[in-house]
Amino acid sequence: MTDERRVALITGGSRGIGLGIARCLARDGWDLAICGRRPLSDVQGVLQELRASAVDVHYSSADIGDRADRSRLLDEIRERFGRLNALVNNAGIAPRRRADILEASEESFEELIRVNLQGPYFLTQAVANWLIEQRRADEAFTGSVVTVSSTSAVLASTNRGDYCISKAGLSMASRLWAVRLAEFGVAVYEVRPGIVDTDMTAPVHERYQRMIGQGLLLQPRWGQPEDVGKAVAMLGRGDLGYSTGQVITVDGGMTIGRL
Repeated sequence: MTDERRVALITGGSRGIGLGIARCLARDGWDLAICGRRPLSDVQGVLQELRASAVDVHYSSADIGDRADRSRLLDEIRERFGRLNALVNNAGIAPRRRADILEASEESFEELIRVNLQGPYFLTQAVANWLIEQRRADEAFTGSVVTVSSTSAVLASTNRGDYCISKAGLSMASRLWAVRLAEFGVAVYEVRPGIVDTDMTAPVHERYQRMIGQGLLLQPRWGQPEDVGKAVAMLGRGDLGYSTGQVITVDGGMTIGRL
């Protein structure tokens, strides 16, 4: 291995949970490639903040659900850094309108599956082949894949079934990739956040605040993006190096069954 800094790709890394992850990895000295749907002009402040940690940061405007955008994104990373050590699948969308599963549209289902599941699955496929290529060129190389899912992978919300199914699919995808990539020394993990204070949860903030006050969580506060970021940074450092395929739940105790 060379002394070059490790490079992580964080999808959806310019805001919300993705930005929390980017901040934590930057503090650990990772060079970063981040992507999102916003144009470069809208994320300059974020890039300046991350670069203040003395790391190199590349931003690409890319839709993970689009095959051409995924290919272009990886081409840009190869050109900028020449290497990639970790993929953090974080980008995802909520339904444009919460709708009862008796009435929800196929269009919403197709959009969420494409962006939240199909995109990360095939991005992982492409990155996995690059990680294998690097491992074959250097036996000391180690790579990792972390997928940020949601407690919605296991908790049913009948007014956003498309979202729940997309996250449940991500959970199985993490297991599949853990099994397939183990022989190449690539560790694969799922990080499963609960209720996190982001733009995505803003429309239902009042409802969740009320539920938290009524005892939904064992730790009665909103999760913050850097709560998730710290978990991803721990995995990136290899602190759980003997635990590939595992789920790290960051939910304040929400999913613990209680009588």
